[in-house]
Amino acid sequence: MGRVKEFRSICGMEELGAIRQLAKAVVAEFLGTAILVLVGCGSCIGGWGESPTIIQIAIAFGITVATVAQCIGGISGCHINPAVTCGMMVTGKCSFLRAGLYIVAQCCGAIAGASILKAVTPQAQVGALGSTLINPEITAFQGLAVEFCITFVLVFTVFAACDDHRLDVQGSIPLAIGLSITACHCFAIRYTGSSMNTARSFGPAIVTGLWENHWVYWVGPILGGVVAGLLYQHLFACPPPEQDSIDRLKLQSLLKLREKEIITDRTTCI
Repeated sequence: MGRVKEFRSICGMEELGAIRQLAKAVVAEFLGTAILVLVGCGSCIGGWGESPTIIQIAIAFGITVATVAQCIGGISGCHINPAVTCGMMVTGKCSFLRAGLYIVAQCCGAIAGASILKAVTPQAQVGALGSTLINPEITAFQGLAVEFCITFVLVFTVFAACDDHRLDVQGSIPLAIGLSITACHCFAIRYTGSSMNTARSFGPAIVTGLWENHWVYWVGPILGGVVAGLLYQHLFACPPPEQDSIDRLKLQSLLKLREKEIITDRTTCI
C-alpha cells in the first residue's frame, strides 16, 4: 500500500485532487516565462543607433528572473525553465505530471513572449529577436559544454538557496538566483548567447525560424540541471537541523524583531 501511495505521489495523481491550485501554478509558469522572454530577449534588440552590451543583457535577464520569482515563487515555485523543472523532477521535488505541464506551459509562454516582442519591435530592428546562436569560432559540442556548465551553476544555486534545512541563508533568494544568471551571462554570451533555459531559446526559434544547433539548447541545459539537482540533493543537501539550533534561530529572530520595534518607537517619539 505504501509503494502504491509513493507511486501515485511521484506521478502526480494526488495533485489532481487540487486541480485549481495546479492550474494556477501552470498559468503562473506560462506568464513568468513569457515575461522573461519578452524583457530578456528585448534587451538583446539592437538598432536606433545603439547596440546592446553584454552587461545590459546580463542584468536584464538576471533582474527579470529575480522579479518574476518574487511575483510567482509562492504560486508555482517559479521554475520558468525546463532545466530547473527537470532537476526538481529527478530529485522528487516535482511530480511527473506537474513537470510535464510546467514544461509545456514554459515553452508556450516563451512563444507568447517572443511573439509579443516581435509585434512591438520595428521590422528593421527585429533581427534574430534575441535568439541564442553558437559562436562560429567554437564547435557545437563546445557550446554544449558551456550550456551544461552555466545551467549547472544556475540549478545548483536554486537548490542551495531553496534548501529548507539551511539556517544560514540570509537575504533574498530570488536575488541570489538572479545574480547567478547575471554572472553566467557575463561569461557565456560570447560563446552561446547564454541560454541556460530551453524555453528561452525555443520561443525565439519558433518565431524567427532560426534552428541552427538548436539541439544544444535542449541537451545542454537539461543535462546540467539534472546533474546539478542530483549532486546537491545526494551530496550537499543539509540534514534536518537540531532542535537547539532551531530554538536559537527563533530567539535571534525575536531579538531582532524587538530591536526594530524599539527603534520604531523611538523614531515615533521624536
